[in-house]
Amino acid sequence: MRSKVVVVTGASSGFGKLTVLELVRQGHTVVATMRDIDGRNSTVRDELIETAKADGNPLQVLEMDVASDASVAAAIASVIAQHGRIDVLVNNAGLMPIGVTEAYTTADVERLFAVNVFGAVRTDRAVLPHMRAAGSGLLVQVTSLMGRFTIPFFGVYAASKFALEALVETYRYELSSFGIDSVIVEPGPFPSNLIASSPQPSDSAVLAAYGEVAAIPGQIKAHADQQFDPANPPRPQLVADAIAKLVAATERRPLRTVVMPEGLDYGVQHINDAVAPIQNGVLKAMGMEAMI
Repeated sequence: MRSKVVVVTGASSGFGKLTVLELVRQGHTVVATMRDIDGRNSTVRDELIETAKADGNPLQVLEMDVASDASVAAAIASVIAQHGRIDVLVNNAGLMPIGVTEAYTTADVERLFAVNVFGAVRTDRAVLPHMRAAGSGLLVQVTSLMGRFTIPFFGVYAASKFALEALVETYRYELSSFGIDSVIVEPGPFPSNLIASSPQPSDSAVLAAYGEVAAIPGQIKAHADQQFDPANPPRPQLVADAIAKLVAATERRPLRTVVMPEGLDYGVQHINDAVAPIQNGVLKAMGMEAMI
């Protein structure tokens, strides 16, 4: 297998960190990006570097805030200067708000989209000129099952993931003639720090108007881990394994990859299977079959 230069965003924890370690194990040249590598994430930075060193494979940790144009541009320029190319971008950075949807102000939603949506747009736009020039590349976007359905109190989060799904799928069609794959990984419910760090809505007046209903998001957060069997907890490594498989693939990859904990099925694969022929039929009717 040819070693690839892979940039991973949001690599300080969760799926991002596991993906970095798995890709390093498989011999790829990995650039793990995150915020505050000399501050609160310095321990994670050192851990990743030491683990990679033990495996005998190269790993670089770079400062990158996906919510900042300047930060993204500087990090990607540094990767190109050092390695000459970027074969794969894994867009993993994200936030998961859980709360009364009406109570999230416009500014709240803008801050979320700055990371979950515009962050992906920034990094994609930074790497795509290099991929187009090379005639190859892979964009991997980690979305969620809630990029395909929504449930109460996850509306703002789901909106960001729905938006991402549309962008990534459109990239797939438009970039196909350049030899670039754009794919989506849709993880199910795995243990993570996303719920604990959920951004709170700012409009206290709206929250007060919702009365007892406003307490439900807090109950969801407090009991989030109780859905898991302690004797057989879900393995987030499954998501890293799925991403590594997509990176290693040599043929055109599937547009969507659902990754669920063992024994769970929320039906998203059925949604994907049902929608695909409709979507493809629309493109065929518009004379765009070659882009599928």
